[in-house]
Amino acid sequence: MKKSHPFRRVVLAGAATVSGIVLLLSLKPASDPAGAAQAAPQQPAGVPSAQGGAGAAAGPQTLTGEVTQTEYGPVQVRVTVDGSGRITRAEAVQAPSGGRSTQVSDTAVPRLNRSTMSAGSADIDTVSGATYTSEGYKKSLQSALDRAGGAQEGAQAPAAPDGGGESQTLQGEAVQTEYGPVQVRVTVDGSGRITRAEAVQAPSGGRSTQVSDTAVPRLNQNAVTAGSADIDAVSGATYTSEGYRKSLQSALDGAGG
Repeated sequence: MKKSHPFRRVVLAGAATVSGIVLLLSLKPASDPAGAAQAAPQQPAGVPSAQGGAGAAAGPQTLTGEVTQTEYGPVQVRVTVDGSGRITRAEAVQAPSGGRSTQVSDTAVPRLNRSTMSAGSADIDTVSGATYTSEGYKKSLQSALDRAGGAQEGAQAPAAPDGGGESQTLQGEAVQTEYGPVQVRVTVDGSGRITRAEAVQAPSGGRSTQVSDTAVPRLNQNAVTAGSADIDAVSGATYTSEGYRKSLQSALDGAGG
């Protein structure tokens, strides 16, 4: 057998050593796990993630504007806005009444209410033939919207366990009094409990406006507290109180209908 040359054995040994070094280098991890962890973005404490989204929107608000005096009588607007500021309901709680003014208001106010909800602001068109009422409506509406974000208004009962069934909004008959019509609207829950009361019409003009502005909020609160039309008359507002109770009773008579 032919003997290997000593030099050849040296070369082979060197090649094996180089191959081993290359193999060890190739086994080193491509990246450092600790470094990768440090490179990952960290969420600041207290900041919601994108998946979590923003916090829940604020609840709806019922806002009543200032009473605006016009050539033919006062106008006052009440609106409900949701958590995003969108107007979901608009109504005139006072409008010129008596003779021709009643006819004009009955035509113009529903159109102004609808325009408010469509526009989502006080930038609405004047109703033809009802210029003064329209201007008063817009001013009162703007003053209501200026209050958005404040405490919710209106005579409302505190939250109570659900009594079952759906709530109802009931509007009573317009009762004519010595000083003008009174008309009441109430909301009752599934158990028949009054959760909200408001006068959609009340005597207005001169001294009557002052009396209504004082008496009606008290009558609203009394209706919610009593849960019926058995409420006391407000001192100095006997006719308005009697009209309020009659209209309230007619509204409650329609519950469940």
